[in-house]
Amino acid sequence: MGGGGGERNSMGVLVPTVNAGETSAPAGAETEAAVVGTEVVVVTERVAEEEEEEEVDKDILCPICMQIIKDAFLTACGHSFCYMCIVTHLQNKSDCPCCSHYLTTNHLYPNFLLNKLLMKKSARQMAKSATPVEQLRQAIQQGCEVSVKELDSLLSLLMDKKRKMEQEEAETNLQILLEFLQCLKKQKVEELNEIQNDLQYIKEDINAVEKRRIELYRTRGRYSAKMRTLVDDSSAMTVRPPLRDKGSGAIVSSPVNIQEQGRAGTSQTRNTDTRAPRNPQIVQRKDDNQGGSDSQDPNQPGKSLARKRRVHAQFNELQDCYLQKRRYWARQSQKQGERVANIMNRKGYSAGLEDFQSVLSTFTRYSSLRVVSELRHSDIFHSANIVSSIEFDRDDELFATAGVSRRIKVFEFSSVVNEPADAQCPVVEMSTRSKLSCLSWNNYTKNHLASSDYEGIVTSVMEYEEHEKRAWSVDFCRTEPSMLVSGSDDCKVKVWCTKQEASVLTIDMKANICSVKYNPGSSAHIAVGSADQHVHYYDLRNISQPLYIFSGHRKAVSYVKFLSNYELASASTDSTLRLWDVNENVPLRTFKGHTNEKNFVGLTVNSEYLACGSETNEVFVYHKSISKPAARHRFVSDDQNDPDGDMGSFFISAVCWKRDGPTIVTANSQGTIKALVLAA
Repeated sequence: MGGGGGERNSMGVLVPTVNAGETSAPAGAETEAAVVGTEVVVVTERVAEEEEEEEVDKDILCPICMQIIKDAFLTACGHSFCYMCIVTHLQNKSDCPCCSHYLTTNHLYPNFLLNKLLMKKSARQMAKSATPVEQLRQAIQQGCEVSVKELDSLLSLLMDKKRKMEQEEAETNLQILLEFLQCLKKQKVEELNEIQNDLQYIKEDINAVEKRRIELYRTRGRYSAKMRTLVDDSSAMTVRPPLRDKGSGAIVSSPVNIQEQGRAGTSQTRNTDTRAPRNPQIVQRKDDNQGGSDSQDPNQPGKSLARKRRVHAQFNELQDCYLQKRRYWARQSQKQGERVANIMNRKGYSAGLEDFQSVLSTFTRYSSLRVVSELRHSDIFHSANIVSSIEFDRDDELFATAGVSRRIKVFEFSSVVNEPADAQCPVVEMSTRSKLSCLSWNNYTKNHLASSDYEGIVTSVMEYEEHEKRAWSVDFCRTEPSMLVSGSDDCKVKVWCTKQEASVLTIDMKANICSVKYNPGSSAHIAVGSADQHVHYYDLRNISQPLYIFSGHRKAVSYVKFLSNYELASASTDSTLRLWDVNENVPLRTFKGHTNEKNFVGLTVNSEYLACGSETNEVFVYHKSISKPAARHRFVSDDQNDPDGDMGSFFISAVCWKRDGPTIVTANSQGTIKALVLAA
């Protein structure tokens, strides 16, 4: 019965880990229960010891600081304190902190026994918390008796441990080094393969270019030989005088004479290359055909040298552009199969080389901006002259300007360029009730011009007043001329139809809208530049969320413009322009060089170039394939109060290309408008 009771007591402790539904257990289970019961008893004893230690700890705590007593002193009333604690107390009071018995410093005595116990306890605690190495060191330092044989075995054990640890550490280091070298080898092999592929592209392109040069040389040689033959025939007919009849003076034309005349003429013209020709007309024709472009343009060698200098100045940028285009077209050929891998154009160039040649020729062609005309946008009734927007009409015959002067002025471009500055007047001038922020010509109807102003009003065929705050941007759709889109500080993008009085679509966004633009090839896609530092690309058939969000700018996106149906440019007050591919949803390039931190400085694009203003009162032009500026022009102050020409307070406020030509119209915050043309 007693054993049974003991068994029930053991099992009672294990209730949390035993199934309550079992009423009997096999012999093995009884043994296991006994072992576990013993473990529980040991644990209980340890807990009891810890509790006793805690009680002892409480007994050795100083009643004043509640810490383990240091330098224990005993009072006459039998209480122990830290010496510094009780002395400090007695400086203020003359009683015991525990029993309030009268007490002075004369009644304090060192408690040697307690100090000895505290030292032993401290040593035991340190021994418990010390590592085995520290315990061994302490034992040896305390003079523990150890024989020489025990020390030898201990040293041998330690040396074995040391060698094992050194070996493990060496293996770990070698493993790390090996992994690094393998990773480096893989990276360098990939770079080597890429370089070998690039070298193969370069060799192929060198062969193609040399072959093309030989073909051009041969073609030019055949053409020159043909023209030389024609010149020789003409010289023979004009240099040798005809035979005349002695009696009548008439011209004698015999077949024999004609043949001899032809032979003589041919041999004569071969010898007349070193002599001055007699017929000036023949000289002109010969020079025109043999001289080529060099004879027609005496400055051609200088222009060629200048273009070569531009290549060397931007060599790294051009190198990156070449390799990027060559690799891209190589990947495209691999995707589309071998049937297009070897397709060449009529010059024998690959697609990548032809693409790069176009970039190289257009980029090196221009290096500066030349002023062709200048006019003032001043108004005697308004002191503010900032031009916010410049736009050309569909035929590039007229351009309109608008800004804070509350006036839209339409100029004829040919008159601005050809007539004197004093005679330049707008052909149309319209007043508005608020400052204007943006203009947009209708691509189909020449006399339709839309505007947005600081009161949030969008004006086209009619006025739209749904925006609650300042409207920054408006744009006509190119494929659907009755549609236009606007963006405002009220965080709304609105789509309008010129045939309706209310907006047909509204997109609510979380930040201010700085710019909106239709995709030139679609009436269903728009790009939105926002103060949230992103470019949002929407499909108007599903406005629940953007089709793409282009991230990269570090400040507000002030402008968005399309170079083509898939190339989108954006400007930001982080002093950068960025180019995006809206089909692949990837960034293409970042352009740096101008300064733009707070103002709207304008952005305009064509199929090859981007142009923007700068807060340094300069116009910057970038080629779309090169990150650095291709040309720039600085406005010079004509203010009499600014004799040094310091334009720090002025900035470029609007720019606009004249379609795909080299001409750009730009204006600054002073109201000066200039027509610039790209020049060598």
